[in-house]
Amino acid sequence: MLPLRLSVVIVSWARPRALARCLTALSQMRSTRFELIVVADDDGLNVARRLSFSDRITFIRQDFANISAARNQGIVAAAGDVVAFIDDDAVPEPDWAEATLTAFEDPGLSAATGPVIGRNGLSLQWGLMATDRTGRDRWLAKDDTPGADETVKLHGTNMAIRRSCVTLLGGFDPVFGFYLDETDLARRLAYAGKVARYIPELRVHHGYAESPRRRADRVPTDLTDIGASTAIFLRKHAPDQIDTALTALVEDQRLRLLRLARGRKIGAAEMRRLSDSLRSGIETGLDRDFSPLQTLPDPSRGFVPLRDTLPPPLSIRDGWWHQAARLRAEAQNAVAMGHPVALIMLEPTPRKHKIAFTDGGWWEQTGGLFGPADRSEPRFQIWRRAGRAARERARLFQASP
Repeated sequence: MLPLRLSVVIVSWARPRALARCLTALSQMRSTRFELIVVADDDGLNVARRLSFSDRITFIRQDFANISAARNQGIVAAAGDVVAFIDDDAVPEPDWAEATLTAFEDPGLSAATGPVIGRNGLSLQWGLMATDRTGRDRWLAKDDTPGADETVKLHGTNMAIRRSCVTLLGGFDPVFGFYLDETDLARRLAYAGKVARYIPELRVHHGYAESPRRRADRVPTDLTDIGASTAIFLRKHAPDQIDTALTALVEDQRLRLLRLARGRKIGAAEMRRLSDSLRSGIETGLDRDFSPLQTLPDPSRGFVPLRDTLPPPLSIRDGWWHQAARLRAEAQNAVAMGHPVALIMLEPTPRKHKIAFTDGGWWEQTGGLFGPADRSEPRFQIWRRAGRAARERARLFQASP
């Protein structure tokens, strides 16, 4: 049997800088069995085409902001056996592609998702979760399984689906322009008797970048899509619970806006405007037409792997924070020569640690010599620099939330 191949689809709208960072991280994947397909607006395509490896990327123009339609464009172009999706404001850890392909060596697996790490690069943003037929999520314990009326939640920024399966189902439903699109697909997978699993080794870091629907600090600027998509989702999957579920949605969002107002992140006028956008979205979703999905066609192109050879092993370098300028200059030179790099830079404080993939193309872990890297650790720890650096080197990218 031939080795499986992976098609990675990235949809990008109005975030060219984030897209370039995501593509740079993907170019450092330790795999020769994946291709990249970028579906983006003109600004994103222009930035991506300036990357040194752009001749190996398949580019598709996105004419309007609809994540489901854009993902379907990517699926149609995908020539791999498995199609993976990652957001433009996210980056995968170096073994993500191979870990995904390894998971799908199980012929019974149709879809997979994995941990989504938050902005600090350490804490779990989204993990093992279930979603019910009203679209509401709940966290699961490590050995727990979804209930009879639930499915494994597929995280949109970290999910993969066997191509033969997703094309047969018609891909993502374009009636969901944003929000609950992957949850709708998860329900349809379950109805078809397909198996989806949470795989701890599939780790993605998610930045929650600014978008037309939220500010850089994650404060919403518009709730129309949440209202519309929820109403549509309920019409499709829980028509007997529409009124109850929409009442719960309005209350949840009211409490969310109150918390933001108490934190002085929004004012009374903004709170009213956001509430109005939610209700307007709900009305739109209750009236919007949608049709049965059709099987997506086979790709008209061959598989184009991003790499023919593996990149060199990740080089991890450590030093004090006051040496940052030198270490970053060394990292920049190494990345320019095709050598992936991670920097661990410590300061003599108890500051909490953070991990991020930089615009320059290397990973950075920063924090205090005496501070916690894992949020479950004590706030203050006694370390010598060499010992602390050695520990962080050994466990970088090794944890499995």
